[in-house]
Amino acid sequence: MTKISSIRQTQQDSRNSISGQGMDRRVAKKTPMSRKVMYGIAAVLVLLFVAWLVSTLLAGRTLSVNSERIAVSDVTVGTFEDFIPLRGRLVPRSTVYLDAVEGGRVEEVLVEDGAIVEAGDPIVRLSNTNLQLEVLGREAAVTEQLNFMRTLELQLAQNRLAHKRNLVEIDYQITRLTRSIERQRELAAKELVSKSTLDELQDELTYYENRRDVTLESQSTDARLQEEQLRQLRAASTQLETSLALARKNLDDLNVRAPVAGKLSGFDVEIGESIERGGRLGQIDDPDAYKVNSRIDEFYLGRVDIGQTASVTHNGRELELEIAKIYPQVKEGQFEVDMTFEKEPEGLRRGQTIQLRLTLGDNSDAILIPNGSFYQETGGNWVFVVAPDGSEAIRRTVRLGRRNTDYIEVLDGLEPGEKVITSPYTSFTGMDRLVLDAD
Repeated sequence: MTKISSIRQTQQDSRNSISGQGMDRRVAKKTPMSRKVMYGIAAVLVLLFVAWLVSTLLAGRTLSVNSERIAVSDVTVGTFEDFIPLRGRLVPRSTVYLDAVEGGRVEEVLVEDGAIVEAGDPIVRLSNTNLQLEVLGREAAVTEQLNFMRTLELQLAQNRLAHKRNLVEIDYQITRLTRSIERQRELAAKELVSKSTLDELQDELTYYENRRDVTLESQSTDARLQEEQLRQLRAASTQLETSLALARKNLDDLNVRAPVAGKLSGFDVEIGESIERGGRLGQIDDPDAYKVNSRIDEFYLGRVDIGQTASVTHNGRELELEIAKIYPQVKEGQFEVDMTFEKEPEGLRRGQTIQLRLTLGDNSDAILIPNGSFYQETGGNWVFVVAPDGSEAIRRTVRLGRRNTDYIEVLDGLEPGEKVITSPYTSFTGMDRLVLDAD
């Protein structure tokens, strides 16, 4: 039995070896070692990128900056001097412009530019034929108007006399007829005269009485109308005379005279030159009194007022000035002020430039940072604060106050001992964090 089983097993193995069924087995795939390393490196890189991305988003926009190219300053406590430096130009305190009231041709130049003149001194003589003819025409018109007014006055006087003669005649007739009627009534009572004679006398008296009333009314009406006409003519004559006086004055203004005493400047005319009406001939300046004209940044427009003081050093002496006038018009980011000296110094020249210190307020203790170009980019709203180890600088919102040439007053956002970047921020105004690297 055992032999039979062995034979069967042998036959079965023989069939399996022939068909190849015994050789079909699953073989496990083996991953190369280099591919595993690559997968590991990729995973590490992904993790590093995610970590960098998270840190970048949390830190904001970052820029690497060479630390040797920036200026770092300390936040300190000190006394803030509230002043601003200015550059001023000396100009005459009072200036009177010399204009030609009427245009004309230059006939004679009587003084030279730069001369000292007194009020009323002749400077230049002009000629204007048209103006002379105009004055002659106005004189003729005034003369004609005056003659007409005199004629009207004469007529009024003659009419007044004629009415008076009529009234005298009428009054005489009324008196005569009144007496005659009284006598005739006595005779009529004795029947010595007829009644018709008395009636005729009474009618004649009534006629003269009515005529007297009409004459008085006519006299009043003529006098009123002629007086009104005469008043209008007188007003017209007055206007003509005023116009003639102005024309004569303009004619006299062809002889240009100095309106005030002072130094003549800007006077450049030549004989034969034509000057238009209202043309600028020059100006007369006060040679002994000056003021300082200065331009100030519009940032200080709200802090500058009339009466504020400034100081300047001249010939080793400290001179005080006071703001006398403020021009509120802003041009190119600046406005102008005029300052006057408390005591007029000697040795000044027109057009001379001087350095001033304009005081805006009292000195006070404050937290300070040096004034720098960064203020132009930030407007004083934020700064870059350097970390204690100096490796980075973080953008921080601050509140800055007054500033002068050296320092800016810190109102909020910084503490003494901290460090800030005070150099220009032009290259990194949009950044939130700066990595400071020496390379």
